[in-house]
Amino acid sequence: MATGKLVVSMMIMVALMAEGSRAMTLCDMNDEGLEACKPSVTQPNPVDPSPECCEALKGANLTCLCSYRNSLLLPSFGIDPELALALPPKCKLEMPHDC
Repeated sequence: MATGKLVVSMMIMVALMAEGSRAMTLCDMNDEGLEACKPSVTQPNPVDPSPECCEALKGANLTCLCSYRNSLLLPSFGIDPELALALPPKCKLEMPHDC
């Protein structure tokens, strides 16, 4: 029964991602900001964040970003959560104390 619910949940998530892929937002970052940061949060060869990425992070909800630390959602988009959480300090932004 639990497996069936998981399969249904995954199918719904895939459908929503397919429909919303053109206008995705995450923690108050729009799809342009996410794209600007993607090379910095993708393995195997992440790069330093670009000025565009850092600008997008300035408007992001960093507390929200912290909530994805152990989530399976970010890896499903090819985003390494540890690399994502390392971005704000690289952009000279302070992470929330409870992160």
